[in-house]
Amino acid sequence: MTEDIDFFFPELSADGQDLPVPPDEMRFLELRAEPVLDDGPLRARIYVEVTPFQQRPYIEVNLNGADGNEIASASVIEPMSRKNVFTLHIRGTQQSGKFHLSARLFYPEKPDSDIREITFEI
Repeated sequence: MTEDIDFFFPELSADGQDLPVPPDEMRFLELRAEPVLDDGPLRARIYVEVTPFQQRPYIEVNLNGADGNEIASASVIEPMSRKNVFTLHIRGTQQSGKFHLSARLFYPEKPDSDIREITFEI
C-alpha cells in the first residue's frame, strides 16, 4: 500500500506525516495570486494547494475587483493533483489596485470543507 501512495503522492514525507485525509478533514494549504506583468492582457496566476486527499475535491475560485463585482472565476472539478496553478484573465475597467480572491474547497452535497480569502494588489 505504501508504494501505491508514493506513486500517486510523490511529495509525501517519508515519515508518513502527510497521509491522504477524508473529505471532512480537507483544507487549503496555500492560496496565492501573482500578477502576470507582460505585454499581454492583464492576468493573475493563481496557486492553490490542498491537503493530500482520499477523494478528489472540487475547488471554486472567484476574483472580485475593489468594487466587489466579479471579474473572473474558475471551477476545478476533481483535480488529479493537490497542487494546481492556473491563470485568470482580469476583464473590465479595473486594471490596477486591490483585488479580492476567494476559494472554496468542497464536495458535492456536503458542507464546505474550507474557504480562504486573500487580497492582493496590482
